[in-house]
Amino acid sequence: MSSRDDPDQTYREFTEAVNMKPGELSTWLDTDESKHVGWRRKGSGGGGGETVGHESGRKIIDLLRRKRGQLTEADYKHMRKVVGYVRRHMAQRPSGDVRDTRWRYSLMNWGHDPVKAPLPPPGGPSRKALDRHGTPPKSRRGPAR
Repeated sequence: MSSRDDPDQTYREFTEAVNMKPGELSTWLDTDESKHVGWRRKGSGGGGGETVGHESGRKIIDLLRRKRGQLTEADYKHMRKVVGYVRRHMAQRPSGDVRDTRWRYSLMNWGHDPVKAPLPPPGGPSRKALDRHGTPPKSRRGPAR
């Protein structure tokens, strides 16, 4: 079984990538900023319809509210998609203050608020461990990303 198929690893990476609580994400998805960022599928009526990220945000709320034993293979597949999206977009962080940027708003639709906390590196210590022990000194962080 590859690590990509490991439900425990997928679940851990998902809960590290998604740093918004279900109620917080639900409130965010109701905002105009949330509804106006992101990519719309072809055939959505020339700009109408829900964005892919907004739809994902609604799925994420459902995933966060379910017990782990209720998750299906399709749920784990979506979790892997969320982790990939968050990691790719965090790697493209723009310089300067990101509080009021479409980049941040798009990530928030996927359940990650980059202003809250940094995302742990893949396979690295969990967010809880970073909270307990702090970020390691640069000399112990490995190669620059």
